[in-house]
Amino acid sequence: MNNLVNFIIESGISLSLLSLIYILFLRKETFFRLNRIFLLISVLFSMLLPFLKFRIYHPKSILLEEVTVTPYRNLVEAVTIYGQDLSGAVIQTISSSRIIIFIYLGGLLCFLARLVLRLIQISILIYGNPVRQIGGVKFVHVNKKFSPFSFLGYIFLNPEKRREPGYEKIVAHEMEHIKQGHSIDVLILEIMTIIQWFNPFMWILKRVIRENHEFLADRAVLNSGISTAQYKQLLLSQAVGFQFEMANNFNTSMVKNRIKMISQIRSSKFANLKFVLGILTAAALVVAFACEQKESIATEISSEKENPQLQLTLQDDKIMLNGADADIKKVEEMLSRGKLVLTKDSLGRSYISIEKEDIPKVLDEEEQIFFIVEDMPEFPGGDLALRKFIASTIKYPDTAIENGIQGKVYVTFVVTKEGEIANAKIARGVNPVLDKEAIRVVNMQPRWRPGYQRGQAVNVSYTVPINFVLQ
Repeated sequence: MNNLVNFIIESGISLSLLSLIYILFLRKETFFRLNRIFLLISVLFSMLLPFLKFRIYHPKSILLEEVTVTPYRNLVEAVTIYGQDLSGAVIQTISSSRIIIFIYLGGLLCFLARLVLRLIQISILIYGNPVRQIGGVKFVHVNKKFSPFSFLGYIFLNPEKRREPGYEKIVAHEMEHIKQGHSIDVLILEIMTIIQWFNPFMWILKRVIRENHEFLADRAVLNSGISTAQYKQLLLSQAVGFQFEMANNFNTSMVKNRIKMISQIRSSKFANLKFVLGILTAAALVVAFACEQKESIATEISSEKENPQLQLTLQDDKIMLNGADADIKKVEEMLSRGKLVLTKDSLGRSYISIEKEDIPKVLDEEEQIFFIVEDMPEFPGGDLALRKFIASTIKYPDTAIENGIQGKVYVTFVVTKEGEIANAKIARGVNPVLDKEAIRVVNMQPRWRPGYQRGQAVNVSYTVPINFVLQ
């Protein structure tokens, strides 16, 4: 779900910014072909942006030369911990809100149904009326009063309009839509509208692209020899009947803008420099989104909040717990490990955490430690549960965030014969602040199921990489 939300947000922001640049700086220019290219690239770029990944910074770790981390089977998959930022907070909030997700999916299904319905309507017109092919273009003769329109390789028109002045120019206009492949643009826009239906800039972008299609077709017809005055009169004289929004209509509500653009003085070549704004914006979006690190485990953690959340209330100088029995037992287990500590985060929110008072367990030197055994130890719930435990328990130190400290810390520990954690130490560190937090969390692990060799419980060594990343 996080990946979907990330795609919707990043593509939506990209569409909004690029649309804004077009509306403010390029819409009134007469570079219609360049404008079309800019708009189409804006749509395609916005669709691809969330999938782009570039790493421009590689955190450097301090390797302790006397320790070698070997790729044994008991090297746990790395757990990535992110410093909380606005982007991550927004994505996690949306992902965890079922109401927002249901509203979005409801809108998506409605607009998908609308697209399917319009395609069915056009198919009915094609198969329910006479079709004649002339020079690679298929003409569908519909005996209804409506504005001629084109879609893919079809032109839909009323044959009775042949006797009206300017009929040939109307057909020429629609043929230009077909020659230039405008229907492909329209279909791409319809698909993006389904995904970005809530984004007002998507609707604006959809309108300006269709508007640009009309400008391109108008210019082609004018270049064929008709006078500007005659063509303006033709635009004004067309009666409006029913229209398909998904198709290219000759007579649309944007007639006023088309007439204005026909009279527009052609833009100077220096106006091409305005397209540089789009390139700079795209580059900025790549740096902002494609070069950031993406969260990978947050979805797994946040998606399993089906049980009622644990609630704490103050009553008669006591703290009362309300919630699932499993959560209350977990709190009881945590309290048995140490003392309560009140802490605050950067937003001023208060938290009660457990500070272990007991000294980490250390095995005697003569104790035998295995790396691989017949029956490996198991964290309660498996490796995924271990990664979730670390991700939910660890806290990115504020000092490290303020100083921009990040990197991967390797922690080795031993699962004893009794399933306890012992001999936790840093195998490869980055910074004392991050190392200390990694050790703290590893020592807080609950009891494992011990490993067995030849039917006897034995001590087994494990290594877990914890990757601290600042976005």
